[in-house]
Amino acid sequence: MRKKRSFQLNEKQLGYAMVIPSLILVFVVVLWPVAQSFWNSLFDYRLNDPNRSELMLSATIDLERYVDNHFYINSQLEELATAAEDEEITSTITNINKEINNYHSQLLEDDKTKEKVGKVDELIMNFQPVTDSELKYQKIDNDFAETYRDALKGYQAELVKIAEASEASAVADNYQQAADLLGATAKAILKSNFIGFDNYAKYIQDARMWKSIWNTTFFTVVTVVLELILGMCIALLINRAFKGRGIIRASVLIPWAIPTAVAAMMWGFLYDGQSGIVAHYLEVLNIIPDASWLLSTSSGGMFSIILADVWKTTPYMALLLLAGLQTIPNSLYEASNVDGANKFQQFWRITLPLLKSSILVALLFRTLDAFRVFDLIFVLTGGGPANATESISVYAYKTLFAQQNFGEGSVLSVIVFLFVALISFIYVKLIGSDLFAGRTK
Repeated sequence: MRKKRSFQLNEKQLGYAMVIPSLILVFVVVLWPVAQSFWNSLFDYRLNDPNRSELMLSATIDLERYVDNHFYINSQLEELATAAEDEEITSTITNINKEINNYHSQLLEDDKTKEKVGKVDELIMNFQPVTDSELKYQKIDNDFAETYRDALKGYQAELVKIAEASEASAVADNYQQAADLLGATAKAILKSNFIGFDNYAKYIQDARMWKSIWNTTFFTVVTVVLELILGMCIALLINRAFKGRGIIRASVLIPWAIPTAVAAMMWGFLYDGQSGIVAHYLEVLNIIPDASWLLSTSSGGMFSIILADVWKTTPYMALLLLAGLQTIPNSLYEASNVDGANKFQQFWRITLPLLKSSILVALLFRTLDAFRVFDLIFVLTGGGPANATESISVYAYKTLFAQQNFGEGSVLSVIVFLFVALISFIYVKLIGSDLFAGRTK
């Protein structure tokens, strides 16, 4: 009897099986937050506005506000109707109260809504806040919501007219309070805040957004080019054998090891127009017009963040390039010396071609990191002066967190992701495609 073979994966299936966990991790960590940001960007979603603090595809009622207000509506309107000396006013207020009760009865025709209203009312009577968003908000029919909301606004306008016509200020105040209560109740009936791609259309025409993208692009190109050149020079120097090479290598990496926020604060003191030593010597050397120029002007602000970033991140570029240099066999240089090649020819014909993959990796990492720059600019200049150094990430932060506008802030987050994806595509497909040639079957 032949023994049954155990289940085995072929080489291709094994490759997919090993990649799947990584793909799942990428989806959970990267793609899911981006998808969530894209979904949020389709709404006028603002945490600082109770009417737009939830994602609502249809009309929704804030039961906590509605139930609390409705509890007082009947009593206030009945008191006004009883105290009114004019029969016409009494009739008007009575009709308003009756129609509001009719709308309220229609609202409670839905069993789920009625059940939620009862629970919310119980919590309010016990002076407890409604913390469960599922209990606090209830979807209702769009047409009914619009009709009820418009009716409440109309009743509010009628009470305001009565208040304005009242001769006694105390009586007028009572009518005005009742009108305000109806207006607040109308605001508890929320419209859908789904606006589709309106936020994207807005930012396509937003000059500040395009300015922040230009600032980010300019910062990225200048810093990456300078860091590549300086990093290459440093890597070539510390790759040579000399006494104390280990100490020099360690000291070169100190700026990169300093947290970015700390480095930004440090450079802020160095740039200070009154006591900053860097600002002082740059002025003495006639590199800048005066010591206050660095942080008080648009050009000075951009120069400041570029200089600080180059100082901090050049060691990182040098470290990546040094790792590539140490993979180049020394025998190639010895052979070129025999052939009479000078140092420049060795660098151009041996070092640079064999360092291409390391340069690509270094450029890719630094370009992506520079385009997403946030902490350096936020701490050092705050995006100023006059938004002259504001990057797209800083603009997104201000919109998303400072203004608590999650809808528009999510649009800017998606834009950052698209630019980062585009940069990655350009590097991998257009510059580095030959690195992988012949390595796949």
